[in-house]
Amino acid sequence: MATRTDAPTRREQILKEAARLFAERGFHGVGVDEIGAAVGISGPGLYRHFAGKDAMLAELLVGISGQLLTGARRRVAEAGGDSADRDCGAVLDSLIEGHIDFALDDRPLITLHDRELDRLRDSDRKLVRQLQRQYVELWVEIVREVYPGLAEPAARSAVHSVFGLLNSTPHLGRPGALPGRGVTAQLLHRMARGAFEAAGTD
Repeated sequence: MATRTDAPTRREQILKEAARLFAERGFHGVGVDEIGAAVGISGPGLYRHFAGKDAMLAELLVGISGQLLTGARRRVAEAGGDSADRDCGAVLDSLIEGHIDFALDDRPLITLHDRELDRLRDSDRKLVRQLQRQYVELWVEIVREVYPGLAEPAARSAVHSVFGLLNSTPHLGRPGALPGRGVTAQLLHRMARGAFEAAGTD
C-alpha cells in the first residue's frame, strides 16, 4: 500500500479500489461489478483473485494491521532494536512518521476499520485485534523509554489517544482541501509529540 514503491499488482489494484468504494458507499452499497469496473475487469473476473467481497474486506483490514506492526518493528530495529544506547526520542519520531504515512495515504482503511470491522468473521476480527495489541504495546514500550515517569496504563492511554488524533484524517476534508501533505504531516507530528509530552509531564 503506502509503503510500496514498485507498480501495484492487479490484486493490489483491486484492493485499493475496493477500499475506496467501501469507504465511500459502505460495504453493502458496492457490488462486485462496480469494483471490477474500477480496475477495468469484469465483476466475475474478480473471483480469480478473491472469493468475494468478504475476502477483500478481510484482506484489507488484516493486511493493514499486519503492515503497521511490521513497519513499526522495522523502524525500531533500524534504530538499534533493544540496544540500551538507542535514541528513543528518534525512534518515537520514526513511529509517528510511519503512522502518519498510513493516516494520510490510506485514509479509506481508517473509515473501513471504524465502520466494517464487525463484518469480519470471528477469526479474522480476532487476528486484527491481536495485531493491533502488539502494535500498541510496541509503542507503549518506546513511549515509556522516552518518558520513564509515565506509568504503563497512562502510557497506553496516551498511545490510544495519539492514534485517535492521527486517525482523524478521514474527517479533515477531501484530500484537495488539506494544506498539503507535507504541511499536514508536520502538523500531525507536532500534535502527536505534544500529546506525549503533555502526558509525560508531572
